Parts: sequence; structure tokens; C-alpha cells
Amino acid sequence: MDNRINELRKLIRALRLSMLEAEAIMREQVNQDLECAFVAGEILKMRTVMSVLVRERESLGDREPILVKSFFIPRRLPAAPRPLADRPVKHHLRPALQRVQ
Repeated sequence: MDNRINELRKLIRALRLSMLEAEAIMREQVNQDLECAFVAGEILKMRTVMSVLVRERESLGDREPILVKSFFIPRRLPAAPRPLADRPVKHHLRPALQRVQ
């Protein structure tokens, strides 16, 4: 029983990593305006397999979360508020000084 749970956990972990890789590939294809239907279909197939594995794992009594460290770096960090000093300063036009000759 414990061996089957461990097998399922390993399969789920590997499938999650594969899904992350496929999602990254799909994002790149979308960003380059390329066709991504094949990769999207593969991700949907992986999701159906994942749901079957998760149901089987839960039926065996394992409800602990499976942690997977993502090796992807987020594209953008959340925008931090800019301090007031960095904001552009308004410049007021003044007449030019006349030179005395």
C-alpha cells in the first residue's frame, strides 16, 4: 500500500514538472504568435491523467500535499510603489535672462 502511494506521488511530481515545462513552451509560442494548439492539447491530456492519479492517491488515504519546487523564474516581479522622490518634477518656463553688453 505505501509503495503504491510513493509511486503515485513520484508520478504526480514528474507530471507536474512536465506540465510546467509544457506551459512555458506554450507561453513562448503565444508570445511569438505561433500555433500552440498541439501543446495545449497535451496539457489537457496531462490534466486528465493528473486527476486520475490524484483520485487514486486520495482513495488510498494519502492527503498530504506534494511539494514541487518550480525551476522557473517569474517573468515580472510585482510592481512596487515608486517613492515620491523618483517621480518627475514639473518644470516651469521662465523668461531667459538678457545679457548686458
